[in-house]
Amino acid sequence: MTHAALDPLRFAVGTLTAIPVRPPASFERRVTVPGMLLAPVAVLPLGLLVAGVLWGGRELGLAPLAVAAAAIAALALGSRGFHLDGLADTTDALASSYDAERSLAVMKRGDTGPAGAAAIALVLAVQVGAAAALLAPAWGPVLAGALVCASRGVAVVLCVRGLPPARKTGLAASYVSSVPPAAIVGLWLVLAAALCAVAALADLPWWRGLLCAAVALAAVAWLARRAVRRFGGVAGDVMGAAIEVALALMLLAAT
Repeated sequence: MTHAALDPLRFAVGTLTAIPVRPPASFERRVTVPGMLLAPVAVLPLGLLVAGVLWGGRELGLAPLAVAAAAIAALALGSRGFHLDGLADTTDALASSYDAERSLAVMKRGDTGPAGAAAIALVLAVQVGAAAALLAPAWGPVLAGALVCASRGVAVVLCVRGLPPARKTGLAASYVSSVPPAAIVGLWLVLAAALCAVAALADLPWWRGLLCAAVALAAVAWLARRAVRRFGGVAGDVMGAAIEVALALMLLAAT
């Protein structure tokens, strides 16, 4: 396989994880669009990491909440805290002003205000608590890892054609409003089917997989609507916020 053929995967891995990879030759849409569709695959190592920490901690008989906290911490390190930063910046921007330019300036500033700090604390609390509950089923850690991968699929939804970027420049502008709706529907049908299969493997009702997919899509739809109304479109930080919120809700729906 040529180096150019691997550029979409490199883009996805480099954007969504801390795994060192060679950067793609370009960030044109022929690279970024398939790269976004590969998001759940790109974070497979992080899903395995979360599953491994949960499984190992359980086998060692460690405290469930501490094990879950360690797994979520490992996930944050594996993604450079990028999505948590996006959650904080998006929340601060939404809380700052109804003026789009001022809100985007707050988002770009990067420091974390009280609203952003509260959002991180609440979302992490849900993630840790729900992950701890998934230690009980035999294959619960595997389901948690699968949810990590599937949660990255919400970023693709925010790239659907017709949903505008909040800024005309920057990396996000290269892939926002670029993915055909049919491709997104196909991706989520595959993700929902996979989650149903893993839920059944974990001795949970198979429809829990559908529920996890439904709550994630509902959350990203609400966030997309808010982003368009408040910022004029989608920014990279909004994608990070969507990923963290979706993961929290999916883990909760699985318990």
